[in-house]
Formats: sequence, structure tokens, C-alpha cells
Amino acid sequence: MARFMAALKRSAPWAARNADGAIALGLAIVVGVLGIMPDEIFGPQGDEIQGQLVTAATLVILALVATALLRDRARQAPVEKTITSGALAELPVRLARLEEIETLAHSTRRALDSLQLVRVLGSRQEIAHSHAEARKDTTRWSFKGGTGTYLRAVTLPECVAAARRDKRHLRVSVEIIDPGDVEVCETYAHYRRSLSDAPDGTGETWTTDRARKESYATILAAFWHRQRYGLLDIEVGLSSTMTTFRWDLSSTRLIMTVEDPNMAMTALADTFYYENCDTELRLSLEQARRVPLEMYKKVPLGDEPTIEEVQELFERIGVPLPKSYNGRDVVDIARKALRAVDPYS
Repeated sequence: MARFMAALKRSAPWAARNADGAIALGLAIVVGVLGIMPDEIFGPQGDEIQGQLVTAATLVILALVATALLRDRARQAPVEKTITSGALAELPVRLARLEEIETLAHSTRRALDSLQLVRVLGSRQEIAHSHAEARKDTTRWSFKGGTGTYLRAVTLPECVAAARRDKRHLRVSVEIIDPGDVEVCETYAHYRRSLSDAPDGTGETWTTDRARKESYATILAAFWHRQRYGLLDIEVGLSSTMTTFRWDLSSTRLIMTVEDPNMAMTALADTFYYENCDTELRLSLEQARRVPLEMYKKVPLGDEPTIEEVQELFERIGVPLPKSYNGRDVVDIARKALRAVDPYS
């Protein structure tokens, strides 16, 4: 009896919270008991009385079940309304925010990937290897710098030789300081001397006259190579301002060097830095004074250009040599054009 009372006490709170369900359960038990009891217990008309009791109890059970369902619906209505008007209503906004976050994450990842592809080269060997990789199978080359000494000594001859070997088109654009502008040549020479008074890799020191000759030599080299390879498209621009950087841009990478032969920076194609430097070089060349390379057929140059050929070339293209230059100076320009010494060797 004590156990029954304890169980009753434990179940009382549940029954109070679910009175309709508890009553329906109790009635169901009663109906079940009435259904199995013998008819004689209810007297002479026991069968009829038993049926009426079961029917009445069943209707009461159905009513209680319906009441419980209605009560549960009433309880769920505020919850459904909250979900519908709250979380579900905000779902499009949240999805839009998730899309924005995903786009931002993708852009950030792409920017980080681009930054990772800009790296510093810290030795002559690394810089030379990077230049070699840039020249490999390239179909274009853009240069902007001082006088183009390394361009004449290594880049242009090797790129043209590779293009001729593969019988493919090569497009080259060059921007150097204007040899006719004495002021910019003097500024450039002074800058190079301020970094070091010692001779550079070519064995020469920098003077205004050397800066002018180096630029003249680059122009001469452009014409000489253009006349000897029909699939070479080359353009040269002359700038009245100098830059402390040198840009070399191929189909696959950009290399930016400075006067320190052991320091440079490189970026692969299709990166943010590469694309913006490409735009910079294009716009800068458009503002430079153009050398009329289309006249390459009108002033033919021999395999070993003569003094007269060189002088006539510069006169015809509107970039005359200084009147103070004699035959030795012209020969010096031709030597620098076709037999330039690698300043980093």
C-alpha cells in the first residue's frame, strides 16, 4: 500500500499537467475492463447496459482526445508564429549575408594568393635564374629602365634566338632615357656614381657621355635585330625622366631590379602586382618619345655596321648623334649595341 501511495504521489504532478490525457487513459482502462466482464454482472439486460456504458465512455474518451489536440495546437500557435515571423522571415537576409561573407572570403583568399606570389630575390644567382625562366618560351618582353645594358647584352639576343629557333612571333617594347636629353643623362650618371664610384660589371664608370652612348646603343640594337628577324615587333620609347627601378616583364613573370645586384622582386603572371605593372609600363611607353622603328627597311645595317651606316640611321630617325662624336665614338656605340658586356656576369 505504501508503494502504491508513493507511486501515486509521483504520478500526481504529471496527471495534473495532463488531466485530459489522464482521464482519457483512465476511461480507456475502464472501458477495457467493462468490455471483458461477463454480461450477467449487469443483471437481466446486462448486454444492453454494458454496450451503453462502453459507448458513452468511448465518446468521452474521444472528446478528451479532441480537447488535448486543441490545447496542443493552441500552445504551438505562438511558437509557429515566432518561427514564421522571426527566424524564417530573417532567413533571406541571413542567406544574403552568408553569400557576402563567402564572396569576401573568396576575394581575401585570392588576394592572399596574389601576395604570396610576390617574392624577393636575394642573390645574383636567384636573379639570373628568374630572368632565364622569364625568357623561356616567352612571346613578349617589356622593359623600362635606364639605358638597357642588360637588355642588349642578354635579354634581346636570347629572346630573338629562341623565337627564331621556334619560328614564332616576338613582341618587345623598350623604354630608356633619351640620349638627346643631356640633362636626364647627366642625372642618371650622377645617380649611378653616387651609389658607387668603382667600375661596374662592364669595367666602366658612369659618366654623362657613357649614359648617352648606352642609350644610343640600345636604339641601334633594336634596329639591327628588327632587320634580321621578320617576326620581331619591337618599339622603343625615349623618356625625359629617369627611374631608379628596372622592369622586365615577360609572358610568365615580372622582375623588378634596382642598382643592388643582389636584390630584386618577382611576381608571376595573372597576379595583382604583375597586371598593374603591365598597365604602368604600357601607359609610360605611350608618354615617351617614340623611335620610328618602322623605318628599319630604309636604313639597312650590315652584320658589322659601318660608321656611315650608324650615322645615317640616327639622322634618318630624328635622333642625331652629337656633332662632337667622331668615328671612334660611333664604333663604341656599335660595339655596345652588338657586343654588350653583361653587367652582372
